[in-house]
Amino acid sequence: MKTSRESAATSYSGYVMLLVLVIVVAALAFILPGMAPGDGATKAMKLGFVGMLVVSLIGVLILASGFFMIQPNQAAVITLFGEYRGSERTEGLRWVWPWMGKNKISARAHNIHSDRVKINDLRGNPIEIACNVVWRVRDTAQASFDVDDYKEFVNIQIEAGLRTVGSRHPYDDFEGEEVTLRGSADVVNRELLEELNDRLKAAGVVVDEAGLTHLAYASEIASAMLKRQQADAIIAARAKIVLGAVGMVEDALTKLSQDGIVEMDDERRAAMVSNLMVVLCGEKDAHPVVNAGSLY
Repeated sequence: MKTSRESAATSYSGYVMLLVLVIVVAALAFILPGMAPGDGATKAMKLGFVGMLVVSLIGVLILASGFFMIQPNQAAVITLFGEYRGSERTEGLRWVWPWMGKNKISARAHNIHSDRVKINDLRGNPIEIACNVVWRVRDTAQASFDVDDYKEFVNIQIEAGLRTVGSRHPYDDFEGEEVTLRGSADVVNRELLEELNDRLKAAGVVVDEAGLTHLAYASEIASAMLKRQQADAIIAARAKIVLGAVGMVEDALTKLSQDGIVEMDDERRAAMVSNLMVVLCGEKDAHPVVNAGSLY
């Protein structure tokens, strides 16, 4: 497919052409009445005067039909009988020949909040996801001629890019070893920005910002996945508690041994480890039992 590229159009200052139009109209208003044939004029003279009026009127209409206005951050794509003749971005009143087409395109930033789409994440879990995208037209020629409707093209590609990026990663990972949609927002947003820019460059569109605005499990599995998240969180928390308790028990035994506070054989050491682990890992407060006799 042939790729269009934006180029500068040849147009004229509308203010200068407006002055020319005023001068022409004033000159015609001054000259034509004096050239009007009288009652004794021949038919040829009358026809000549009418022809002059018609030519003058056509000239004025040509001058008056070539004006167009360019607003800030706006461009006009100029065509001549279907051939691209450049894009005009100069702000203010401009003028081209009236038979040249003028299609105005906004170069301002557009903000789109996508609809929520249902996709499967990397692990196959159905999730709902949505994003916000800020985009603008960078190449007016590509936006006009390389795609049929660049705004519709942008909307479709945003959804397609969102599905692609959303399916690359799992929704969540409590082990922290993977990039996740919920826990790695910066990475996911950067991937989404790159994906959309790659997809939309064919339409001359550039994406300035892109980020997720909604992320949740689909309704049919939301309850089950909530229980799974709670279970994973409990397991992760208990594992951290046990790991910390082991370190505390080790430090306690080492301190008791180094300071010579008590001499313990293997059985006494095992009993103390068991008691300390119960105290440190238990969910309820410990209720100690005072042993007044011997361990044996």
